[in-house]
Amino acid sequence: MQGWVVEEPGPLRRHPLVRAELPVPEPGPGEVLVRVRACGVCRTDLHVVTGDLPRHRHRVVPGHEVVGEVALLGDGAHRFQPGDRVGVAWLRSTCGSCRWCRSGRENLCPSSRYTGWDADGGYAPWTVVPEAYAYRVPASFSDADAAPLLCAGIIGYRSLRRAELPPGGRLGIYGFGASAHLTAQVAIAQGAEVHVLTRGAAARALAQDLGAASVGEAHDAPPVPLDAAILFAPAGELVPTALEALGPGGTLALAGIHLSDVPVLDYQRHLFRERSLRSVTSNTRQDGEEFLVLAERLHLQVTTTPMPLDEADRALEDLEAGRVRGAAVLVPSE
Repeated sequence: MQGWVVEEPGPLRRHPLVRAELPVPEPGPGEVLVRVRACGVCRTDLHVVTGDLPRHRHRVVPGHEVVGEVALLGDGAHRFQPGDRVGVAWLRSTCGSCRWCRSGRENLCPSSRYTGWDADGGYAPWTVVPEAYAYRVPASFSDADAAPLLCAGIIGYRSLRRAELPPGGRLGIYGFGASAHLTAQVAIAQGAEVHVLTRGAAARALAQDLGAASVGEAHDAPPVPLDAAILFAPAGELVPTALEALGPGGTLALAGIHLSDVPVLDYQRHLFRERSLRSVTSNTRQDGEEFLVLAERLHLQVTTTPMPLDEADRALEDLEAGRVRGAAVLVPSE
């Protein structure tokens, strides 16, 4: 099969993502072989390809927002049957026995492994996944629309929880791509007043279409003090801006796995009056199950830009340049 691998992580201008002939993977014990029907293009893929994240596997196949069809069961696999539609997400395995796993915080497991970083993902026609870490995909979403739910949606949901937005509160969202446009809908459905600060006219227009109370440039001040904020853009220079926009007792959640350097903070301007700064690390499977149920119940509108799998390199270039409206999704040729 023809897929994409990260040959040597580096800037996109050096073409680190290359086409390669790969064997169709075989499912191991407890795994299932999945025929890929759609794979979302996540900013984490960009970090893996460009080397913002350390390399975990040579010539890894990126992609961890996979929707596909179970084709073959490995030994002992019984949760799914051939023909079932499943989702393959970022979190791929945990030890199940450390204090983090035992306390319901498997996202902090020191032995955790990730799809498209530690193991091959969905930038190829076939992939395998441990059945315990696969999701049943809500029937109401098409393959392409379901793909961004599997990371952008799940991480946005966890970030919203980490931000501790009070009922009916004011939420600031910095950056408005795949994850933010889903999180905003959840927050609005729950009664929040959402203020979006982001670069790009297309992103601001989408925010307005989805019901944002106000929309501005990334460094603008929102029209009202915020009760909570989420930073989706991987731009550390926005941390002081977002903290300063918080009212007393507000919380800023950092949603990304990678962030550029954060400038020096001024205690009085940015943190005093019990303002909090919190990071978000991956997700638990419970987060994923809860979010997928919520996404179906709320009839989330997923904005996607479908692209052929053959153009995965261009999809990453468009994502890096801010040219993607909503989420880019790769669709393999039949």
